[in-house]
Amino acid sequence: MLLSALTVDAILNNALAGKDLSPEEGVVLLKQTDPEAIAAIRETADQLRLSQAGDTVTYIINRNINFTNICEQHCSFCAFRRDEGEDGAFWLNTAQILEKAEDAVRRGATEICMQGGLNLQAKLNNASLAYYLRIVKSIKEQFPHIHLHAFSPQEVQFIAREDNLSYAQVIAALRDAGVDSMPGTAAEVLDDEVRRILCPEKIDTATWLEIVETTHQLGVPTTSTMLSGHIETPEQQMQHLQKLRSLQQTALERQYPAKISEFILLPFVGQDAPKPLQRRVGRDQPILKDALLLTAVARIFLGRWIPNHQPSWVKLGLAGATEALTWGCNDIGGTLMEEHITTMAGAQGGTCMEVETLQDAIASLGRPYQQRDTLYRYLPTAEVVGIR
Repeated sequence: MLLSALTVDAILNNALAGKDLSPEEGVVLLKQTDPEAIAAIRETADQLRLSQAGDTVTYIINRNINFTNICEQHCSFCAFRRDEGEDGAFWLNTAQILEKAEDAVRRGATEICMQGGLNLQAKLNNASLAYYLRIVKSIKEQFPHIHLHAFSPQEVQFIAREDNLSYAQVIAALRDAGVDSMPGTAAEVLDDEVRRILCPEKIDTATWLEIVETTHQLGVPTTSTMLSGHIETPEQQMQHLQKLRSLQQTALERQYPAKISEFILLPFVGQDAPKPLQRRVGRDQPILKDALLLTAVARIFLGRWIPNHQPSWVKLGLAGATEALTWGCNDIGGTLMEEHITTMAGAQGGTCMEVETLQDAIASLGRPYQQRDTLYRYLPTAEVVGIR
């Protein structure tokens, strides 16, 4: 049967029967405008969420630590980066990082997520890797039980370039020092046409995929993301999801010791983004209905391989993120405690969420909630990592 002759119902029935959708079928779903078709897509995503991840909605108590916003790159969407000496530039020292880590642990965090700008001055004895290792070891020596979710594929490439090392050497050194998992950020959209406009100085698609696969080979789990709703097309969105699915299939088929633990959709916030991209996109905040449809299609396309899906309450607001739990998501994310990157772009979702607020949002849907760790293992609700 020709794809053009396939109905939405046929595509959704195939998905419910456990078949993988093609990217072309995903595009058909993303281009739907009929309310009944969109409702059917949402219902299918919700059914698949139930069968693939269960009815319980999870959350994590975590803290973001962005240790610097000084960055050599000039991504067209980024309102976070600064040049050294520019107003608003910051670079935390080790004592400041440890102070934030201690506060996180006292508040029950089980995870610290750490990422930063690509700061050319961030070296120790003229070595980039040594600087990053000092951060990791300082945290782990004081808080050995905290899960350190740190340093994107872009940061790995930056360290490797600066020190003339292989990606595997950098990843293994960070792992051995105490990095427990890698954020799958810097992916934006895994299409080089988009990347040439959005983030021309960042690693290309092939390099991002190579670093993440190497990370899995070396036993370090990753997450996966997509920055959506700017200049990309539905076709490019689906090719991005296809690359993530293929990456996960490779990890499973080759029995790598680690894999992708979750998918997070990150809708574009343009309020304070650089003016050229802001004008091109033409709006300040995400369009909720577009984000929800893509959330549902991502569940239908990826869920058999990546069962954990999370919205961004920072970007969508808590109400939007709660709504996403009925469009295929099974996790509402973390407390974060502080968030700079999206907030500096003009997001209105806030920078910190109390556990009780997340629990109330989940309960409003009549769904049970459960605290988890970074790798989606359930934790007792009162779990607190002790300070040594």
